[in-house]
Amino acid sequence: MPSRGGRSGRGTPAGYTARMNTSTIAFIGGGNMASAVIGGLRAGGRAADSLLVVEPFEPQRHKLRQSFGIEALAAPDASLARAVTVVWAVKPQMFPEAAAACGGHVAQALQVSVMAGIRSDALVKASGSARVVRTMPNTPALIGRGMAGLYARPEVDAAARAEVEALFAPTGQTLWVAREDDLDAVTALSGSGPAYVFYFIEAMMQAAAEMGLDEAQGRQLAQATFAGAAALAQQSPLSPATLREQVTSKGGTTFAALSSLDASGVKAAFVKALHAARTRAEELGRA
Repeated sequence: MPSRGGRSGRGTPAGYTARMNTSTIAFIGGGNMASAVIGGLRAGGRAADSLLVVEPFEPQRHKLRQSFGIEALAAPDASLARAVTVVWAVKPQMFPEAAAACGGHVAQALQVSVMAGIRSDALVKASGSARVVRTMPNTPALIGRGMAGLYARPEVDAAARAEVEALFAPTGQTLWVAREDDLDAVTALSGSGPAYVFYFIEAMMQAAAEMGLDEAQGRQLAQATFAGAAALAQQSPLSPATLREQVTSKGGTTFAALSSLDASGVKAAFVKALHAARTRAEELGRA
């Protein structure tokens, strides 16, 4: 059973990284998340000729070639068969088409998915391989501050799990979950989570404008506050509830703001929203 928790790349067997740097990794889809992983691998010293991308959109292929010097194909061909690891990085609704075109070329590879909702059984059916790891990363991976949930089918051994950890190490942190269904909760919390943060930053900027600050001032104040509070929560041994209480003096400004939020049912609405995200992830898996 996969273990829980930990920073990406910890526990990689000795000598394993050397093999990783020479074996071919193929990406099915070359969008933002694939680019984040590829960029991290290239920055870490992986050779360009060990990376291959299938990306039908010509401007994106050009960007991948220019940015990373890697081979980018408009359509799959027999060269995919040399990959020891395949990363499925297309939009979930595009998976059936991509699977039909690429699946027959990659049966011998370790299958890694970054697609929301697509169950591992679908990857097994598409590729013919039961060695499947599903992941749910998020967009801060683009700056090396991501959070990725990982689930491995029983057929995936410790060495392959270490390979996946090494693959995502440049993008941020990883967390193994024991059940595939747990990835729906990961999707709701951290996969979609950056959008919630941006949503609240937008709201703070709107309030700043309404109170007479200009856009640049509102943005700086909101972004720095979120970044600082998140860093404090990570570094402090205290719970978020305790940290909140330390800022909240009864009858003060923070108390007034939080009382207004509670009166409007914001926390309950936010929790409900995360459940809605999880439900949608489950629906995508059944589609």
